[in-house]
Amino acid sequence: MSSKWLWLIFGGVIAIVFSGTLVHLTTEVWWFDAIGFSDVLWTRWRWQIAIALLAFASWWGLLFLNFAIAQHITRERPLRVVQNPQWEPYLPGMIRYGSLGLITLLALSAAINAAEAWQEVLKFLHPVDFGAQDPLYGREISFYIFQLPLFENVHRATIELLLWSLVLTACVYGIKGEIRPERGWKYFLTGEVKTHFCVLLAALATIFALGFWLARYELLYSPTGVVFGAGYTDVNARMQAYGIMGFITLAIGILFLASLWRSGFLLPLTAISLYAAIFVLITGLYPWAQQKFVVEPNELQKEAPYIADNIELTRLAYGLNDVQQQSFEVKNQLDATQLERNHATIDNIRLWDYRPLQSTYGSLQTLRPYYRFQDVDIDRYTFDDDYRQVMLSPRELVDDALPAQAQTWVNQHLIYTHGYGLAMSPVNKVTEDGLPELFIKDLPPKSSVDLTIEQPRIYYGEATDRYILTGTAQAEFDYPLGNDNAQYNYTGPGGVPIGSFLRRLVYAYNLGDWQLLFSNSLGENSRIHYHRLIQQRIRQLAPFLSLDSDPYLAVIDGRLKWIVDAYTLSDRYPYSEPLIRSEGIQDVLQGTAMQRIVRRGTNYIRNPVKAVVDAYDGTVKLYVVDTTDPILTSFQQIFPTLFELPENIPADLWAHFRYPQMLFKIQAQIYRAYHMDRPDVFYNQEDLWDFPTQITREESPEILEPYYVIMKLPEGKAEEFMLIVPFTPVGKNNMVAWMAARCDGDNYGKLLVYEFSRQALLYGPRQIDSRIDQDTEISQQLTLWNQEGSEVFRGDLLVLPIEESLLYVKPVYLQARSQDSNSNAIPELKRVIVAYKDSIVMEQTLEDSLTKLFGQRRSAVAVPAPGPATSTSPSDTPSPTAAQQALLQAALDAYTQGQQALQNGDWQAYGEAQTRLGRLLDQLTQTAQ
Repeated sequence: MSSKWLWLIFGGVIAIVFSGTLVHLTTEVWWFDAIGFSDVLWTRWRWQIAIALLAFASWWGLLFLNFAIAQHITRERPLRVVQNPQWEPYLPGMIRYGSLGLITLLALSAAINAAEAWQEVLKFLHPVDFGAQDPLYGREISFYIFQLPLFENVHRATIELLLWSLVLTACVYGIKGEIRPERGWKYFLTGEVKTHFCVLLAALATIFALGFWLARYELLYSPTGVVFGAGYTDVNARMQAYGIMGFITLAIGILFLASLWRSGFLLPLTAISLYAAIFVLITGLYPWAQQKFVVEPNELQKEAPYIADNIELTRLAYGLNDVQQQSFEVKNQLDATQLERNHATIDNIRLWDYRPLQSTYGSLQTLRPYYRFQDVDIDRYTFDDDYRQVMLSPRELVDDALPAQAQTWVNQHLIYTHGYGLAMSPVNKVTEDGLPELFIKDLPPKSSVDLTIEQPRIYYGEATDRYILTGTAQAEFDYPLGNDNAQYNYTGPGGVPIGSFLRRLVYAYNLGDWQLLFSNSLGENSRIHYHRLIQQRIRQLAPFLSLDSDPYLAVIDGRLKWIVDAYTLSDRYPYSEPLIRSEGIQDVLQGTAMQRIVRRGTNYIRNPVKAVVDAYDGTVKLYVVDTTDPILTSFQQIFPTLFELPENIPADLWAHFRYPQMLFKIQAQIYRAYHMDRPDVFYNQEDLWDFPTQITREESPEILEPYYVIMKLPEGKAEEFMLIVPFTPVGKNNMVAWMAARCDGDNYGKLLVYEFSRQALLYGPRQIDSRIDQDTEISQQLTLWNQEGSEVFRGDLLVLPIEESLLYVKPVYLQARSQDSNSNAIPELKRVIVAYKDSIVMEQTLEDSLTKLFGQRRSAVAVPAPGPATSTSPSDTPSPTAAQQALLQAALDAYTQGQQALQNGDWQAYGEAQTRLGRLLDQLTQTAQ
């Protein structure tokens, strides 16, 4: 094959590779232009190209310079490696082109790596002060966040560049016979070659010396002491050791240059041998001896100042420096009058747990198999001046759930394009059947409150990222309408125009879907919608923000808006304890997004941005809610048009911002230890807190998650929406404190901690669960339900501070047990357990339980299906017929399941139900005797 054809084939491969990249970049330009942020993309690309060119020029230039010097020095030398004279005429060209190819590949690799570091470069050029200094060197924190990372990256890249220069030149000299080991150490290099190597090695030694200077700053991230950050040994041994090693390394570089005037390499080689021994002695043995014989016998005394630094800077890094700590004296004098005075709190007690509620929504409101309720969110709305906490979930469309024969290209891309509406219910309302009372339901959405959804369609959400096409000749499926389907044609500005043949060709190539090119349904007004997952959409626009794993939907001005909490993170905050070092962090912070934050060594976090995505047209707005975060301020300087300032946030939207549960869990996890401000107490971990555990099923206990409530603070004047979590001492189950994050108005983001008096024992959630299990009447009924074809699920145990008292509420749900993962079993809220002081009751409703405890029946809570009620307290005895009523209810359930199985023709299930029914009737007969 001739060289001409080889070049043509090579050129074709390169064209195919780069054409794919070019096509992808073209679609990105069109996408950013469609959402109105093309300037953001071009700013990023300009800097990436500039950084890549600088890196490429630096690497290619220095590597080529060294190669050219080596070629010049050996220009008259024959090739020692060639044994066959036939190849000798071709080898110089092969070496030259091969070396140039290697140089180019290395430079390209360096350019790509440098371009990926564009965020570090831009932050380096736009530093913003934190208003704090590190306690060791007195440098502003911004140096460590914005500048030190780039210094270290450039340092590493320079070492790699010099090492590759040494390798490249050594290869050239070896091939040309300029390296002769057989001559001995004194004469194995010629004079010019020795000069070249000495200059490179002196430069490498100088860079290593600078590395020791940078390593002194790395001591602020030392994990070797009692706490994270520089400790006594780091400051009094390692810091001096690094300084000494820096000077020694620099001296070795000078020796390399001095050897230019001496024959051989004896002087620098001897110095390197001594250098290795000195390195081990100074950086290893000396700090070890300091730690072993000076620090460990007097650890608290020596480490106390550094523990104090760690406490102060960890609190700053996690936003815990302004936590308002107060004492909470529990008098437990709650009565009916106080309940009435706090009726807004009582009326918003969350009886519905999101887990059974999601199943219930799925059974009652999906309406068609291709709809899905992906998640259940909690929010608050004001209806007729009534501040209500609600739970809601959007009805998204998942085309993968269509029947197999219906999963055609037309259906998946042109017809089944969007979800529709949502289900919304108050947290405390229950129907007579034990089901949620729905404020918003059905298709099209019907609302029983003063909340109207004018645009219920969901083109952008959490469920699917398949691209879709709108503005086509094919009408879209809108929602089921009896035996027919309502149709719709998209009229919004979302998506990217795809009317021209060129755009269809580009997208067909980019997506690998040539149906785009040949479909007759597309016209000049057609639009393609991609990046439809809301988190992916935001990441595409602002990749420097980390996103919360729990987006939530809000109805704003009749439209559905997704709200996503966005975080700025760093792992470079001096002295701040990384999450990954926090005890039990893997159990507390579960989920992909949280684990990603933990694994990257995060030790600084803020939530300065609320990303809002319109579910209909995909419009993205990044609203700044915290103007004090220096990292975000830096990106605001870089991308001045990307963010909306706080004064531009609509009031109706701001009313639905909530303090993120993920951030609160991180802060609470850190605060477990860092509420201790005295170094001696912290050192001994005398007052370490923990998250309480609870029982939801018969399985092992699980950690109680922080939960949203509407309640009045002890010193507050009105109820407000907040996020709270109780604390227990490590290894114990009694409560010692609770933490709250306020969500409303000017108080948004304020953290409070209320510590209980240590003089009295206050029940924690696990102790309340134990009392439930120890109560004969309650546990008997739960056990009966749990073994006769049904499954009991206990909701979250809510600890509610009301004035100077504590009220505990735990809902109980019942669901038919099924081995079928696709079962449509509907969880029903059957009982509400309420505990107060030493009393515990379980009644049909929250209203009944409160009446039983406090002597007054409230009318704010609806009554679910009637059934046996159980209550125990020091002054009350349980009903003697409670067990019989429980057996009757279980028998009725078995009968109903049997009849359903009979109708379905499932004879095995029918037989099992009849067997259960027989056993229950026998038990009922025995209890009646």
